[in-house]
Amino acid sequence: MEYILAEKEKGCIFCDALSENADLTLYKGIDTLVVMNKFPYINGHLLVAPLRHLSSLDQLDKREMGEMLATVERSVDILKQVMKPDGFNVGLNLGMVAGAGVEEHLHFHIVPRWFGDTNALTVFADVRVIPEHIKATYDNLKPYFNNLGRKNNDD
Repeated sequence: MEYILAEKEKGCIFCDALSENADLTLYKGIDTLVVMNKFPYINGHLLVAPLRHLSSLDQLDKREMGEMLATVERSVDILKQVMKPDGFNVGLNLGMVAGAGVEEHLHFHIVPRWFGDTNALTVFADVRVIPEHIKATYDNLKPYFNNLGRKNNDD
C-alpha cells in the first residue's frame, strides 16, 4: 500500500525498460517486453507488457494481444524450468481501484508460488521474505530469455 500511495517516479517504468541500460529487462520482443518486478511479492515476479504505451486491452491489436499472451505462456515455462514453482498467479490489474500500480501502461503479473511460501506475510505483517537477491534471480533467468528471443526470431 505504501508503494501504491507514494509519489510516483517521473516517466513510465515499462517505457524506461526499453532503454539499453535497463537493468531488470529480461526480454524485448517485436511487440512485448518482460521485466522483473522491482518490488516483487516473491522471487521471480515478472511483468509482461506491450512495447506500445497503452492502458487498456481494447487498444491492443490482434498481433500484440497474441504476442503478449504467448510471452506470458513462455515466461511461465521459463519460470517452471528455472525456479520449479508449484503454481502461479497470473493476471492484470486494470485501473488504480483494481490495484494497478502503473495504470497507464498495461501489464500482466506472473507470480510463481510454492507450497508454504511466505506471500501472506506481506498482507498480515507488511513484511516480504525474498530468499534470493533480485540480481541473482535475474542472472539465473536471463539466459533463458535470451534464448526466447532467438527462438521467436526463428519462428
